[in-house]
Amino acid sequence: MSGGDGASDERGRLESDPFDYRLTGRGGVVVFRGGRPVMTVGGRDAARLLDALQRADDSQAQHLLARASGNYRRGNERV
Repeated sequence: MSGGDGASDERGRLESDPFDYRLTGRGGVVVFRGGRPVMTVGGRDAARLLDALQRADDSQAQHLLARASGNYRRGNERV
């Protein structure tokens, strides 16, 4: 079942194992899950992601980070 923004987390994995992120000194975004870095986003993509994260609530931020990391696409989770 999709949420209002088209995102879904039916299994509750984003709640039980949430993503986190940190900014790099060069303006990039490092996405973490389980304390390990899973993806580094740089350039324009990082700026867009940061802008979206600043406007998002916690649930939306988790979906944005999941999409950015590539772990959740088209309903297929890669765990």
